[in-house]
Amino acid sequence: MALLSAPTKIAGAVSRLAGGIREDLDAAIERDPATSSRVEMALASPGLHAIWTHRVAHRLWTSGHKLPARLLSQAARAATGVEIHPGATIGRRFFIDHGMGVVIGETAEVGDDVMLYHGVTLGGRSMEPVKRHPTLGDGVTVGAGAKVLGNIVLGHGAQVGANAVVTKDVPSMAVATGIPAKIRMPEAGIDPQQALYDEPALWI
Repeated sequence: MALLSAPTKIAGAVSRLAGGIREDLDAAIERDPATSSRVEMALASPGLHAIWTHRVAHRLWTSGHKLPARLLSQAARAATGVEIHPGATIGRRFFIDHGMGVVIGETAEVGDDVMLYHGVTLGGRSMEPVKRHPTLGDGVTVGAGAKVLGNIVLGHGAQVGANAVVTKDVPSMAVATGIPAKIRMPEAGIDPQQALYDEPALWI
């Protein structure tokens, strides 16, 4: 039975890996109108290359192989322009559009279905070895060049405008724009997704 279980475990791991890759590809295609091809996205998206490498580096990091994890993350940084610390926790269907200049710190936590544009920083505000980077809930979008700093929480569905500087919590479904970021909620009765079209700073 032990001999049979090893191939079964490997097959299960390969199946999960393939499913995760397809999920990432489909999420990327849904958010990027410039392509409709899985093959093109897989070959030409630095954001996907960065997150796929991070998933391997994070596994190494959490299993105690910290130096190889850091070296792998640095190789990904050189290749993609995206720096994700291997200690960061990233959810499913994560997508970084364009990729270049994104930095995600060690204690950042990112939920499912999150999207970042280029130049985004999920940075820290402490030099102490504590939780010092942001937590992003599911469905968060962060616009180009935005800086989200410190041990703060962006609630589910929150939207951060391009070039905003966010240092305080953002409630679920709220919009944060400006320097320092000001927070507003969509008007009652208006679909939050549709309301984003009224906020030019969210777009690049």
